Amino acid sequence: MSSGRRIFIGDVHGHYDGLMRLLEAIDPRAEDQLYFVGDLIDRGPKSAQVVQFVRENDFVCVLGNHEQLLLEAFPGTKVSHLALQAWLQSGGQSTVASYSKPETLLENLDWLRTLPTHVDLGDIWLVHAGLHPDLPIHEQTAHEYCWIREEFHSTAKPYFPDKLIITGHTITFTLPGVAPGTLAQGQGWLDIDTGAYHPKSGWLTGVDMTHQQVYQVNVFQRKARVLPLPEATVQVNPARVLKRHQLLHS
Repeated sequence: MSSGRRIFIGDVHGHYDGLMRLLEAIDPRAEDQLYFVGDLIDRGPKSAQVVQFVRENDFVCVLGNHEQLLLEAFPGTKVSHLALQAWLQSGGQSTVASYSKPETLLENLDWLRTLPTHVDLGDIWLVHAGLHPDLPIHEQTAHEYCWIREEFHSTAKPYFPDKLIITGHTITFTLPGVAPGTLAQGQGWLDIDTGAYHPKSGWLTGVDMTHQQVYQVNVFQRKARVLPLPEATVQVNPARVLKRHQLLHS
């Protein structure tokens, strides 16, 4: 078993320069293991560079909903124009602009298709969005893994009795009682997407689970900080998430 740290990186969304600053602060060594929670691309200015960096270093990355949107736009050798428009309107235009040659983007599709929907690390289960609390593992699909929100965050019981689920996808400040830049924790899960691309936040997060340390840089400002995981995290009340979900859909 590796003696290095296990480090988890939140949704980068094309903020390559912020990612480089974050990794400079974390200072990963050869024995450390880096994991990305998906959504490498879209919205930020340098998605091409982020994908190239993660790909060339062979870091583990799970499939995010923005990668899924891109792949749906290019199924096989064809183009789905409806899916393409959906992706472009969801931040894909900035990804296209980050590639000097369109064919390079197309070449990366084969690599993106290899991204797993989840990774089981024994005591940690890495997935982009979460799981449906009412479905067994064999019935979960890429839709749940990449897109789920309220049903997952409002569960009052951990999905796994012996695993922590680490996710991104839902910007933490959109959850009840969570301030921008703060991590969110619920029943058996930890959300590390602190909204790097969002003007209300700008914080990109890396979590060293081995030493329970949180590293953060702000992509819009020259700010950086290191905090103990408990100090950087707020416990989310599942009942408040459920109540808000019911109000929004009533």
